[in-house]
Amino acid sequence: MSGGMPYGLQAMLKEGHQHMSGMEEAVFRNIEACKQLSTITKTSMGPNAQAQEQEIGDATNFVLAFAGELLSNAESLLRDGLHTSEVADGYSKAAAKALQVLETLIIKGSDKLDIRDKQAVAQRIRGAVSSKQYGFEDLLCPLIAQACIDVCPKNPNNFNVDNVRVIKITGSGAYNSSVVKGIVIKRDTEGTVKSVSDAKVAVFAQGVDTSSTETKGTVLIKNAEELQSYSQGEEDRMEQVIKGIADSGARVVVAGSAYGEMAMHFIEKYGMMALRLPSKFDMRRFCRATGATALVKLAAPQPDELGFAKSLALEEIGGTNVVVLQQDASQGQVSTVVLRASTDNTLDDLERAVDDGVNAYKALCKDARMLPAGGAPEIELCQQLQKFGRKETGLDQYAIAKFAESLEVVPRIIAENSGLNATDAVSSLHAAHANGQQTAGLNIETGQPKDLAEDGILDLYSAKWWALKLATDAVVTVLRVDQIIMAKQAGGPKPRQGAGDDED
Repeated sequence: MSGGMPYGLQAMLKEGHQHMSGMEEAVFRNIEACKQLSTITKTSMGPNAQAQEQEIGDATNFVLAFAGELLSNAESLLRDGLHTSEVADGYSKAAAKALQVLETLIIKGSDKLDIRDKQAVAQRIRGAVSSKQYGFEDLLCPLIAQACIDVCPKNPNNFNVDNVRVIKITGSGAYNSSVVKGIVIKRDTEGTVKSVSDAKVAVFAQGVDTSSTETKGTVLIKNAEELQSYSQGEEDRMEQVIKGIADSGARVVVAGSAYGEMAMHFIEKYGMMALRLPSKFDMRRFCRATGATALVKLAAPQPDELGFAKSLALEEIGGTNVVVLQQDASQGQVSTVVLRASTDNTLDDLERAVDDGVNAYKALCKDARMLPAGGAPEIELCQQLQKFGRKETGLDQYAIAKFAESLEVVPRIIAENSGLNATDAVSSLHAAHANGQQTAGLNIETGQPKDLAEDGILDLYSAKWWALKLATDAVVTVLRVDQIIMAKQAGGPKPRQGAGDDED
């Protein structure tokens, strides 16, 4: 007799754990959690699907909405008696077929694109931008295209989205937004020198100030001469450092922390501009734009550690003082989109649209192929997968039919978010595609099917391909999980309650 001792899996887990297995406890719990997450993203930005964000930077909401719809339909199949493995296999088969069909929907001639043609690029990214900020695409697309082209390397495959920076300045209207070749820093200069041109730049990662020891020390001073010489020695040391920086040819000093009063006095004495960048990300971009090396020791920089600024000047934009670094095309590797709007919320929305546009440009650098927009590919895939499912003889056919049905979530969400009747919109799209209009998408202004390519609204093939693949992979993984183990919280002494705690 075991005497009530746990055995098997129970013996391996510590006391207080929860173990859920089987269809009701594990599978349906996972499906419900994923459906709740999907519901959030249908009507708002929601959290991002990380894999899609890293791979393409766009269509993250499509991944979550589509995955949620797949799981919702899988739940009804499981309650009808199908096994999770049969549903997962059917979904995998449908996804493989969908990716094959998707390739046949590519718009002919879209694979050819001059990645440095501002007008052509602006036309291609309209779909990504208008989905985030409808009505501003004509304004934002040329700005995004110009900013990306300015920093595009000789090999477009090496394009880095971090080289396009966005700065938001409240005031005026969105139509006063602009692009600066270089960096716009939302700070004032520290001293009286407000502008320099063709200047060398010294960058220090820490503050420019006298160093203090880690431990307290005591200095015994016996008379006034010793006191005077002590202070004079500190001043001489600081002047020696600042003079060394000036003698190296630097006319701009950039620090990552505060400037000391004595350091500022000597910086002013030698006529140098002082700039403070507390953000390490701003510091990194500034170094990339000027070619400088951030030094960790306060000393005169070597010639190869200095950067170069074509123009560095303080300007006022909408009542906000900003320092503008402008570079020649041969030097600068960073460009900035200066966004203007009357409220912070509008600026945040515009920034999201710019981020999507920049990521769309990155995807275009690798694969310029495009698809019809407005739910056209999804409805076409839906109809072709339904035909494919009817030819299957096993239980997979039910999962394939549900996969096809799930694709309708895209035009349905577009219709709901546009204030249209979703059922009528999806029905009219099905009718148009049944009549051979493969490129017919939903026109959100009229609610009728239309080839949106005529208006320059297109979808990225690579974004759609990865979204379908990643959503299906995630759903199949969730369906195959049939056990959940929730461990008890780790032990340890409980924190003391009430008063009497030590201050430190």
